[in-house]
Amino acid sequence: MENNKFVELVYKDVEENEQYEKTINLVINKCFEVEKLENLNLYMSITLTTPKEIRIINNEFRNIDKETDVLSFPMFEKSEIDEMVALGKNEIPEAIGDIIISVERVQQQAEEYGHSFERELAYMVVHGFYHIMGYDHMIEEDKVIMRAKEENILNMLNISR
Repeated sequence: MENNKFVELVYKDVEENEQYEKTINLVINKCFEVEKLENLNLYMSITLTTPKEIRIINNEFRNIDKETDVLSFPMFEKSEIDEMVALGKNEIPEAIGDIIISVERVQQQAEEYGHSFERELAYMVVHGFYHIMGYDHMIEEDKVIMRAKEENILNMLNISR
């Protein structure tokens, strides 16, 4: 699979998969386009891993000793990203953040919610992306904004439930 200038994809204890890469690249490319990041010198790291590994990371960085589906680690404050977009540039290639996804949890949740693996993976990617961009869902007002952005991307790509 060809490299995507917006994504550094890492497999940690998960077998490489061309379909995963295709879905991730499709979603991230659309996210970068919609949020006007495509002409900036930015990229993100996405790691696909196991429930065991994501639990270790969750415990180490968030002091939560349990597995989860997706973790996001932004490298910038929302205001800093907004400033880069407004200026239309940043000087050096920089990672905008890291997303870690449990592939096993994606599979379980796809079955649980009755939709495709592709749809669930796409949702995890777009969800992680918007956390990197400084959005959150802890209070209802913020959740409504974040969910609308996520659904907009998925709808634009015709990735439905």
